[in-house]
Amino acid sequence: MQKLDEQVILKRFDELTMRELYALLKLRQDVFIVEQACAFPDIDGKDPIAVHLLMYLDNELVGYTRLFDIGQSYADALAIGRVVVAPEARGTGMSYTLMKHSIVRAFQCFGKNNIKIGAQAHLAKMYGKLGFVQSSDEYDEDGIAHIEMLYKV
Repeated sequence: MQKLDEQVILKRFDELTMRELYALLKLRQDVFIVEQACAFPDIDGKDPIAVHLLMYLDNELVGYTRLFDIGQSYADALAIGRVVVAPEARGTGMSYTLMKHSIVRAFQCFGKNNIKIGAQAHLAKMYGKLGFVQSSDEYDEDGIAHIEMLYKV
């Protein structure tokens, strides 16, 4: 089996090329809006303040997250959001790899602190394997069940 070339790129908004921005917005749209049939304001004004983590496999964008410092999403924790893996990369362990990179890079960017996520409830077990614990009751966000989860340091 051939080893795939995985590459992780971390950039602030103003450092993204037009092609990178297009690719990440397309991936988010394809999964969050089209696949999940969820009309919501994906372009929410937070992209300019986020650090963007793009994960490529053989030069194809297959994973993406947004990273935030304390106070940018949650008052008391760092945040990882817009966690998305391309459909063709699912079931390969890519979600774990993406989140492991996101945790490490959030600490590198903002210092070691607790991390909070707003997770789709059906993914709680996957996030739990990474060390996140449920920290809220289930709530509805745009017609999809979510929970807050916390990664404590």
